[in-house]
Amino acid sequence: MMREKVQMKIIDRYLIKQFVQTIFFGILAFTLIFVVINMVENIDDFIDQKASIGIVFQYYLVFSPEIIKLITPVSVLFAALFTAGKMASLSELTAIKASGVSLYRFMTPFLITSLIISLLSIYFVGYVVPKANATKVNLENKYLNKGSAFAGNNIFFQDSRTRIINISFFDATTDQANRISLQDFDASNLTKMVSRVDAANMTYDSTTGNWIAKNGVERFFSDSGQTAEYFDTLKLADLNFSPHDLLTKQQKPEEMNIGELRNLIKTQEKAGTDPTRTLIEYYSRFSFPMASLICVIFGLPISANKRRGGLAVQVGINILVTFIYLVFMKVSTAFGKNGALDPLLTAWFANLVFIAAALINLPRIRQ
Repeated sequence: MMREKVQMKIIDRYLIKQFVQTIFFGILAFTLIFVVINMVENIDDFIDQKASIGIVFQYYLVFSPEIIKLITPVSVLFAALFTAGKMASLSELTAIKASGVSLYRFMTPFLITSLIISLLSIYFVGYVVPKANATKVNLENKYLNKGSAFAGNNIFFQDSRTRIINISFFDATTDQANRISLQDFDASNLTKMVSRVDAANMTYDSTTGNWIAKNGVERFFSDSGQTAEYFDTLKLADLNFSPHDLLTKQQKPEEMNIGELRNLIKTQEKAGTDPTRTLIEYYSRFSFPMASLICVIFGLPISANKRRGGLAVQVGINILVTFIYLVFMKVSTAFGKNGALDPLLTAWFANLVFIAAALINLPRIRQ
């Protein structure tokens, strides 16, 4: 019994070593392929903008986390299929099975390693990738002419159920909003405007937490007509946002970490806007990293039997499984954004389908 345990520990270490080495090789290879293809597409823009080699290097350095996020499940699945397929081709797996080791026990080191990678990926996808994406967007705006160079231009959002805010330009260095408009509507009839404030600018008083509008006019609307009051300064004590919130509102969801997405969802719910798309992005930060584990559960048993074709078959299976997973993920996301699926179910749909298929298939695989 003791000898068998020692033998299994040796086998486990061997499998984990081969598995992890292949994962790193896959991530490195796929990342380099993506970078080279993207560099070929963008090199003319970098040259036109006279970007230095250091800028180009920085761009692809912050672009790499997004690539790694996308190809990690592919690399983990490829590593699992390649390692198991190689052992099956060399009859090493046959010898392990002949010693009384079941398929489930053989899969254990792969599953434990994949689980650890998935858990680490949650932090990587939730915090590292968004920060890198924010830097990448800034570089694209400056050197690739993508989007606006001013993140604070034309800010338009719903502050509460009955109030809409429009800001032409926000200067983050002085916490000043320029050319602002605040529109309030009747709570019982949201198509009826009851008041409106237009001002040249608006500054934030950090000591009181209030906005101060300057050089503007406040209009009140009723069934009998409208009245207007001009002002030099007007204290706006009931606004629900801060300068930091204005900057956050201009961020795309892929530039936000998990905490910022959670706060955005609360803000959208408070304002009465639909948070469905943000909820899908939030839940995806947890579901997508788990794809590494689920794809291994689904694909490894298929590759654990000796078959013709060798490495070519393993690569083919890897591509097929990845394609099917992405199709399920894209289809469910489309239905979710249209409101046909619950956001939580949308984010986890592909994983649930694959784990169900794996559980159905496992008993059928020859032990």
